[in-house]
Amino acid sequence: MNKLEKYRQIVQSLLMKYSQFKTSEENIETQLKFDTERDHYQILELGWEDYDRIYNCIIHLDIKDGKIWIQRNTTDILIAEELVEMGMPKEDIILGLQHPYKRPFIKYSIV
Repeated sequence: MNKLEKYRQIVQSLLMKYSQFKTSEENIETQLKFDTERDHYQILELGWEDYDRIYNCIIHLDIKDGKIWIQRNTTDILIAEELVEMGMPKEDIILGLQHPYKRPFIKYSIV
């Protein structure tokens, strides 16, 4: 299995695991979005809470240039640490949700 396929499997496995956690609101559904052609992966919540529309991206990961980009994480899950535990090297994880000036001060890839 090549590196890209391995990373796709890891990302999909991680998101499937966390998509199992359901909100207590019955009118809100959790959706998994896997775009394996362009390598965009998301967990979304959508529905209605009273008169308010709910559309929220919970987690968004991309695979770009052989690296995993964590674009959004609104949970308390330490996704980068879980990716490392699943066999991904730290230098292949980019915290895209952090401003580029902060990346040299963290323990993951800066670009």
